[in-house]
Amino acid sequence: MKNKFVNILVPLISVLLAFVIGCVVMAALGANPFVALQALWTGAFGSMRNVGTTLARSTPLIFTGLCACFAYRCGVFNLGGEGQFIIGAVVCCFIATRSGLEGPAAIVLCLAAGALAGGLWAAIPGVLKIYRGQNEMIISIMLNYVATLFMGVVYTNWLRDGTVPQTAPVPDATKLSRLFGLRVTTAFILALVTGFLIYYFLFYTSKGFQLRAVGLNMTAAQFNGFAVKRYILMSFIVSGAIAGLGGSADLMGTQYRLINGYASGYGFDGVAMALIGQLHPLATILVAIFFAVLRVGSTTMQAATGVPTSVSDIIQALVIVFTVAGLAMVRLPQFKAATARMFAKKEAM
Repeated sequence: MKNKFVNILVPLISVLLAFVIGCVVMAALGANPFVALQALWTGAFGSMRNVGTTLARSTPLIFTGLCACFAYRCGVFNLGGEGQFIIGAVVCCFIATRSGLEGPAAIVLCLAAGALAGGLWAAIPGVLKIYRGQNEMIISIMLNYVATLFMGVVYTNWLRDGTVPQTAPVPDATKLSRLFGLRVTTAFILALVTGFLIYYFLFYTSKGFQLRAVGLNMTAAQFNGFAVKRYILMSFIVSGAIAGLGGSADLMGTQYRLINGYASGYGFDGVAMALIGQLHPLATILVAIFFAVLRVGSTTMQAATGVPTSVSDIIQALVIVFTVAGLAMVRLPQFKAATARMFAKKEAM
């Protein structure tokens, strides 16, 4: 119970400290911090339209955050969420614009194909880690650039629409429907459902327990008969499928076409949100919405007070730094105590 309380308290204190420093920066720029924060809140939640925009901005962040969350729970570091997200969007775009299918059947096919493509893309670092002993972090990061460059070939050559370097838009019948006429679409509902399914799998199924056990101690799990390599590969494939599903949902729900700069930064943002959320799927969703609030509200804040949107970026960065540092400070004594107990038992034997 104490550990759970600390895990909740550290991110909350980190957010508070980040906002305090952000207010100091605002005051140094000659703005009233309270007016700026009020404008930030108004920009994110001041109207139903703003709420819809905030939830829409949070949707891709939820998917990439859940992608990182699932992989890290198995003790592997999938930093390729952005590339898997992009590959899912590319495959979705090809099917939506070139298959001739439209409507619900096309939507289901695009979502399934995007998830499959993301899973296969994520399997590359998984296979290389298991059978060749390669570092999955380096490989997954490199694959992000490969996916970005591949998408560039798609929208500038293979699926280019006219003279503009972009693809043709997704047909209207294949677009995801909006909720209550707002910008947010059913992709947000899909993200929430995905998060709850991951939560149920990790904490209420035997396979989820075994996957978390592998993440906590691979050596002990292997000695207890767990198929460690299989779980590692499964974690890569499933986490990639989550990101690929997010890419296809985002393309059909918000972006509608591939363009230069699409999905830039989503992957690393997702990693940060998973870490702040303590690798808990539901907490990761809340963190993603919080980051979307900062990004949407910062535009109104700038218009109302003149505070640049970069102040919002500073607050986001400080939240990440304070959370990671705070958890490290809390868990280091616990790690030292556990190590001391382990050596004491060995000496006693």
